[in-house]
Parts: sequence; C-alpha cells; structure tokens
Amino acid sequence: MTATWVGGGYINGTAEAVADPSQGLIWLIAPWGYAISLILGGKFFAVKMRSMGFTTMLDPFEIRYGKKVAALLFIPALIGEIFWSSAILTALGTTFGVVLGFDFQTSILISSSVAVGYTVLGGLMAVAYTDVIQLFFILIGLAIAVPYVTDSQGGFWVSWDLYKMKMGESAQLFPGIDFLFADSGLTWLDSAFLLALGGIPWQVYFQRVLSSPSAQKAKQLSYIAAFGCLIMAIPSIWIGIAGATADWENLNLEPPPSYSIILPYVLQYLTPPVIATIGLSAVAAAVMSSVDSSILSASSMFFWNVYRPFAKEKNIDSKKIKRIVQLGILIIGAIATFISLQVQSVYALWFLCADLVYVVLFPQLSVALFFKKANKLGAISGFLISIFLRIGGGETTFNFDGFLPYPEENFPLRTFSMLTGMLTIILVSLLTQKFQPAVQLPDPLQEKNNE
Repeated sequence: MTATWVGGGYINGTAEAVADPSQGLIWLIAPWGYAISLILGGKFFAVKMRSMGFTTMLDPFEIRYGKKVAALLFIPALIGEIFWSSAILTALGTTFGVVLGFDFQTSILISSSVAVGYTVLGGLMAVAYTDVIQLFFILIGLAIAVPYVTDSQGGFWVSWDLYKMKMGESAQLFPGIDFLFADSGLTWLDSAFLLALGGIPWQVYFQRVLSSPSAQKAKQLSYIAAFGCLIMAIPSIWIGIAGATADWENLNLEPPPSYSIILPYVLQYLTPPVIATIGLSAVAAAVMSSVDSSILSASSMFFWNVYRPFAKEKNIDSKKIKRIVQLGILIIGAIATFISLQVQSVYALWFLCADLVYVVLFPQLSVALFFKKANKLGAISGFLISIFLRIGGGETTFNFDGFLPYPEENFPLRTFSMLTGMLTIILVSLLTQKFQPAVQLPDPLQEKNNE
C-alpha cells in the first residue's frame, strides 16, 4: 500500500513543491495529507468495508442505489485513477529526459508499455510482488542520493539555513494563524481537506483493504502505510531544498528550466553519475509501483460494477473475466498515457487526480456507509450538484474558464462543492423516504451472530 501511494508523482511532486518559490514547504500538503487519509481510512472505512465482504469500492453504491447509479459513480472514480496514472507517467518522462537525454514522449511511452505489459500478464499478484521490490528501490535509491546532494552545499543544516533565508514564511511545514487568515488561508485549507479526505475513496486503496486477510489487518495496513508515506517523502524534500538553494551560476550550470524537473535535475548535476543512475532507478520503481496498481484497480471496477451487472450471461467464466480485465487495463493505460503527453506539470496532475474523487466520491461513500436513510434519489441529486458546482469553477490545468460567479481568489471551491453535495444527498434522501425507502447494507455483526 505504501508503494502504491509513493509513486513518481509523489516523489517528483514533493521536490517540485518544495523548490518552487510560489509554493515552498508550507504548500507541501500531499505527504502528510495522504498520511491522514490513510489513518482516517483505516479507522472509519477499512474495517466496515472489509467486514462486509465487498469486492470493490463501488459495491456499497450498487447495493443501496442499484447498478445504474454504481455505474454512474464509476466515472469520477475512473477519471481519478487516470489522472493519477498520468501524473506518475509525467514524472518519469521528465526524469528520463533530464538524466538520460530521452525526449519526453519516448520516456512516457516506454514506461507505460512496461507497466501495462506486466499488469496485463500477471494481474494482482504481479502488482503485489513487484510493489514490494520497487518500494526498496525507492527508499534505497533516494536515500543514497541525499547525502551527495546536501554535501554539495556544505551539509544538511547549511542547505536548510539557505532555504529559510530564501523562502521566508514559506519554509514552514505548517502555517501559523496569521497565514490562515491571510489571502491564501482558505485555499490552503481547501487543499488540505482535498488530500486528507480525497485520499480515502480510491479503489486502488480499497483493492488492498478488501484483499486483506481480515478487517483488523486492513486497519493495521492503513496505519503502517501512513507512516511509510511520511518517511518516503523525506528524501524528496531534501532534494527539493537543495535544488532551490543551489548556486547554479557558480557551478557553471544553467538553472533548471522548470521546477517540475527539479528532482532529476538535481540528481543529474549534484551527484556522481553512478548515484544519478541509482536515483533514476528509484523514480522508475516509484512509477511502476503506482501505475500498475492504478490501472488494475480501475479495470477491476469496470468489470465488477459496470460490465458484470449489465451482462446477459449470469455466470461468466474465468477466461472471459480475465480477457475483459486485460482489455480494460490496455484501454485505461492508453488514455493515461495520452493525457500525460498533453499536460507536463506533475504537481497539477497530482492535485487534479484527487479533485473529483474528493468532490464527488467522498460524500457519496461516506453517506452510503454511515447514513442509513440515504436513497437513490439523494445519491443522484448529490452527484449532479457536486459536478455542477465543481465544473462551474473552471480548471486552469486545461485552460477551462468557469461559468459560476465564485470569488476570484481564496475561495474553497472543492470543499464547498463537496459539502453542498453531501448535504444534498442527506436532505433529498430524508424528503423522499416515503416513496423511496432506503436500502440497507448488510450488517456484518448481525450476520455473524445468525451463523
């Protein structure tokens, strides 16, 4: 599970945010935000989902609202997984381009072909075994590089002092009260909630949870992965600090053309060639460990919650299941590759992948699991309201202007859309109970007592 979260987008995006003067350490929310999401997921969601014996994250929706609504909610789940994979492939493309001189497009095509290939051939077992190996590559590869990077500037603390002088208030890990009440305070809180809560409703997470031996093991797995995500962010943070404070002119080097490539750029020019190669291996391992999990989870949801409920045949043989899932892997992998070729900002894609998941799926999953009166009309209404409010705010990544009159700056658009959607589900469900009573999820404790 740790290897799934710690992908190329995670380690490259962390270094990018730390080094960028417009962001800095104070805007590095993802590592601790995702750690909180794993803790909350383990505490409130993992035990409930695993004890009910679900196969995918969409099963509660199919039971409570029917197969059509579950298929509808597959769309934001799929988009989230595709953007996640795209961010990771973009990270590898920039890394190969800097360190090995490959062009961006070739790097992405090679990496996606390898990841999709062994996922098609090996399925979940191939993903699980390779993830364990890849996690060690990530940890060892980047940990070896960090001392060389900081020594080029006089050591850890010299780098840190230079960073604080350059970044000022942005060198803090968490903001103070003054920052939260300043112009960008609400935007920071919006981003924090986006990652802390939007990191929960992912099939790539519940794929691990629902395949655990028991509900208690799923909970423990989540807690350990939260700690692992925090530890794995440390090398990228130091690399970002070194990249932000390096005196490129005295090194007779051009500064990096973009902060999105700060990690591979630092590995290339502030470490010996052998260490740079080891660091590149760590990035490649991170990419493979996340891409394979993401495209497999999306294709699994497609078969179980979209194809299976609508298929004419009642009993689908295992060979056909395998073919359908493999086809899904190929199609989803191809779409993720196409998007990564169009958008080359790792951090932008990294945030975007959690956007619809937070706005649409978090309120839907929370209400479906914990509000017994939720019904189909409430779920559909909440879905439409959440989508309308979020799209109405526009998206700068795709140069799409919004059509709703939100305040131009410092408005928590995502959290506003999420909360409004959640309230809509609850209110519409309560108002329509008489002619559409809620369908209840199975009670695992009651079923155990009956047995």
